[in-house]
Amino acid sequence: MTPEFWLDLPRIVKDIDRNARARAIVLSSTGKHFTAGMDLKVFAAHDGPGAAGQSSPDPYLRAEKFRLDVRNIQDSFNCLEEARIPVIAAIQGGCIGGGVDLVSACDFRLATRDAFFCIQEISIGMTADVGTFPRLCRLMPEGWVRQMAYTGERVDAERARQLGLVNDVFETQEAMIAHALSLARTIATKSPLAVTGSKVMINYARDHSTADCLDYIGVWNSAMLAGPHMQEAMRARMENREPAFADLLPLRDTPL
Repeated sequence: MTPEFWLDLPRIVKDIDRNARARAIVLSSTGKHFTAGMDLKVFAAHDGPGAAGQSSPDPYLRAEKFRLDVRNIQDSFNCLEEARIPVIAAIQGGCIGGGVDLVSACDFRLATRDAFFCIQEISIGMTADVGTFPRLCRLMPEGWVRQMAYTGERVDAERARQLGLVNDVFETQEAMIAHALSLARTIATKSPLAVTGSKVMINYARDHSTADCLDYIGVWNSAMLAGPHMQEAMRARMENREPAFADLLPLRDTPL
C-alpha cells in the first residue's frame, strides 16, 4: 500500500459509488498474497512523531498535524463502508497490517485456504490506527482481537471462518473470485434501493439500540418503501425472469 494507493483507492471507489457505475464491488488482488500492508514510505511522508525531516521542531504541532494526516488515511477505507453498494473482499495469501483494516471495512470477506490475517503493527512497535479495532471487534470475538493485537500472530483462513471474520474458504483463488463475482451478480439482480437500504440499516445497527434501529427503519421505509419495485420483483418471480430495476441515481458533487 504505497502512498499513491491511499489516494487511488478512495478515488476509484467514490467514482463507482457516486456515479452509480455498478451495483456491487469485488475487491481482489493479484499475486501470491492479498497485501503486505502499508508501505513504510507512507510514514516518511508525514511529519509525525518519529518522522525524519520534520518541518517543525515543535513536537506538539507535529502531533496535531499527524492526527489529521492519520484521519485522511482512515478516510481511504471509510469509503468502502460508506459506499451505497456492497463491497466484497476476496483474499488470498497474506492479509497483513493495513490489509486487515481494509477488509474489515468491506461488507463481507471470502478467503482462499492459504490465506492468513495478521495485525502486524504490534511487531513494528505501533498500535493499529486505520480501523482494525473499531471494526474487527464487531466482526469476531474480542478475546481473539486482543490476542492477535498483542501477539501479532497469524490467524489462518479456517480459523477466521470459525471466528466469523470470513464467510467462506476456497481451495483456489480462481474458485474464490468466481464465487465473489457470482455473489456480486446476484446482488446486482436485486433492487438497488433495497440493497443500499439494507447496508444503511446494518451499519446503523452496530452503534444504536434496537429501539433506535426500529425507529430509523420505520422512517426510512416511510419514504423509500418502493411499491413499484416490489411489484416488479413479484412479477419477475411469477414470470420466471430476472427483475428490471433502475440504478441508483448519481450523486451531485456540488451543493444543491
